[in-house]
Amino acid sequence: MSSRTRARTVKTAAGVHTVHIPRQRGRRGAQPFVVVVPEQPSLTREALGFAGRVLWRFRNALAPTALAVTALPLCALLHALAWWSGLLLAPLAAAPVLWLGIVQRRRPGRRSVLAWRAGLALLATAALTWVALAAGFGPLAGPLEMLWLLTWIAAQSAWLIVRRTH
Repeated sequence: MSSRTRARTVKTAAGVHTVHIPRQRGRRGAQPFVVVVPEQPSLTREALGFAGRVLWRFRNALAPTALAVTALPLCALLHALAWWSGLLLAPLAAAPVLWLGIVQRRRPGRRSVLAWRAGLALLATAALTWVALAAGFGPLAGPLEMLWLLTWIAAQSAWLIVRRTH
């Protein structure tokens, strides 16, 4: 048997498989590469895999959370690149109130319908106001982080309630 294909004995821990890659030609003084692959995944890998599977399973229920977590660094980036973009985004905060007026005029709603529409308009106004202020002043300036947290909690709660009723 050639010395290139013969396995060399290397001490390894119990439960660990090793794969030896033989030396390349022309590199006689170089040591061979040794790749160590653990038989059992680590506890961290197991925990991250479990968290990933849970998040993937409930991805539709966590849509507002994904939007909120994505909006935070995007607004920080927008603030860093163009702080004046907050001035351009500020008029968008009035859009939900206009939407409420148009929808209520075309299809008048009573009691619970009007309450849900008004709540949705209020929540969207708070979110768009936060986006404009975060782009202008930074997402963690003053009370903006608390506004982000309260808007996220309200949006996630409303989302779960609406998904359960329909």
